[in-house]
Amino acid sequence: MGEGRSRHSLVGEGFAVKRSGASTQRDGSQRGSPRRPHAKRDMLPVLLAAHNEALSNCVRCGLADSVRPIISEARSPRAMLVGQAPGKVEVGDRRPFAGRAGKTLFSWLGQAGVDEAVFRRDVYIAAITRCYPGPSPSGRGDRVPSTREREMCSGWLESELRIIRPALLIPVGRLAIDRFLGTGKLNELVGKRHTVSHEGGESVAIPLPHPSGASSWVNEPTHRALLDRALELLGEELLSLGVGSGPRATRKSA
Repeated sequence: MGEGRSRHSLVGEGFAVKRSGASTQRDGSQRGSPRRPHAKRDMLPVLLAAHNEALSNCVRCGLADSVRPIISEARSPRAMLVGQAPGKVEVGDRRPFAGRAGKTLFSWLGQAGVDEAVFRRDVYIAAITRCYPGPSPSGRGDRVPSTREREMCSGWLESELRIIRPALLIPVGRLAIDRFLGTGKLNELVGKRHTVSHEGGESVAIPLPHPSGASSWVNEPTHRALLDRALELLGEELLSLGVGSGPRATRKSA
C-alpha cells in the first residue's frame, strides 16, 4: 500500500484524512456560498482517470470475482451525485444507475431539464459503496451494504470529494442523505437547498429520495410535491453550472 499511497495521494486510499462533519446549514430558500473556481480544474480528467484506475482494481470487501466497482464516466464534472450502491443490472452494464431505478432517476432529472447523456457526462456519479452487495434477505430489492462495507469503501468517496470539490452535491437515498445531512426525516430534507461541509470543502446539497421501486415514500402526494420542488431547485442549480436547460414546468401533484 505504500506505493499506492504515494502515487495516489489525492486519488487513492483517502484513509489519512479526517472525515468532516455533516450539514452546517439547512436553508430552504437561500443558495449556498458563492461559487469559487477550482484551482486545478484543468487537471480533473487526469486526476479522475488515475483515481478510477485505482478504484476499478479494488477488492477490499472480498466479494465474488464477477462483482467489480462501478465507475462514473464524467471526467470534468462540476457536480456530484452520491447514491447508495450499485444494483444487479450494473454488474453487467458497468454504468451506475443502469437498471430500473436508473430509469426512474433519469426521468426525474429530465423534469429538472437534464437528459441522461448530458448528466452522465457532466455529473460525477458516486455511491456510498461501489459494488453490488447482493439481494436483500427479504427478497425485496438489494441488500443494504453493511457498516463494514461502508467503512471499507469510504476512502474512495472522500478522495473524490477532495478532487472534484463539487459546487453541487446530490445525495440520493437514505444512506447518502445520512452521510451528508444526518438522520432527519426525508419530508424535512427533500425539497430544500442545504449547505454541507465535507472533505472537499462546502457544497450546495439537494437531496432526492431513492428511485428504487422498493421505496414507497414518493407515492404519498405530499412527498411527490417535495420531490417536484427538489427537482425544480436541482434544475436551477445545474443550469447555473452550465448543465442542462433548466427545470421544466412542474407537474401537478396528485
